[in-house]
Amino acid sequence: MTHKRDLRIVFMGTPDFAVATLKALIDNNYNVVGVITAPDRPAGRGQKLRASAVKAFALEHQLNILQPTNLKAEHFLEELKALNANLQIIVAFRMLPKVVWQMPAYGTFNLHASLLPQYRGAAPIHWAIINGETKTGVTTFFIDEKIDTGAIIQSEETEISPTTTVGELHDDLMAIGSNLVIKTVERIETDSVTTTIQPQTDDLKTAYKLNRENCKIDWSQPIDTIYNKIRGLNPFPAAWCYLDNNEDKPLSVKLYGVEKCIENHNYANGHIITTKEELKVACQGGYIHILEIQLPGKRKMEMKSLRNGFRFSESSKLL
Repeated sequence: MTHKRDLRIVFMGTPDFAVATLKALIDNNYNVVGVITAPDRPAGRGQKLRASAVKAFALEHQLNILQPTNLKAEHFLEELKALNANLQIIVAFRMLPKVVWQMPAYGTFNLHASLLPQYRGAAPIHWAIINGETKTGVTTFFIDEKIDTGAIIQSEETEISPTTTVGELHDDLMAIGSNLVIKTVERIETDSVTTTIQPQTDDLKTAYKLNRENCKIDWSQPIDTIYNKIRGLNPFPAAWCYLDNNEDKPLSVKLYGVEKCIENHNYANGHIITTKEELKVACQGGYIHILEIQLPGKRKMEMKSLRNGFRFSESSKLL
């Protein structure tokens, strides 16, 4: 019979994506001695303090929670050391100082939502779709001094269909990732881990942090580029552009559900064609059919609802 190490696990994570892994650890009866998550943040219109998704789950399961603002603070490091963990698992947290990731005897490993070394960085799920990839996956690796560069323990891939949105892929990878973490923990538990150094490659794609500028649609780009960007940002944080409807100033609008239609036409890029049922936008190589849109200060709405109360001018266009 294989000898199993007695694991004492500290889990670090913040958003929903991390909750699935923490739940899998609890469901598999692993001893989670501490949960490290982000401090409560002001959210919503009232700016009330809101706990992270991981904290909410940890409270439900009466787990020991730490919420440091500074990961190098003496007080936090003493609390962490006192937990006497021998393994740390990181899912969607933040960069750790060496003093933290070197602490446990069996190491600190991270779950990253890409097939490393591709898409290191903050938003791997979004960029895989934005860049039109047909496959991606998840990787577990031991943390080292750089971001997402450590030795790979395991990885698992999945396909991306031509219509997959980032919301759908997020949920898919969340489930695959939580299973992969359990497989990785089993290897560490039985001292049967083998690792692979990440290959050096010239064609690395980076998962840059998303910002207002790189989420804006450029209607002069080819139809596939525009289509992939919109679905790669749907539903969060959403691709956006300006709607020029011959009023005082253009409106900033967000686009969600869309379809593409490859077709030759002579319209200018961004030109809007409307009927009672549909709204389509001309671009290089065809039309983007908009199914869901959000106007400033309004809720996201389907085209039919929008057409009931909003009038497009003859020369309206998306910029």
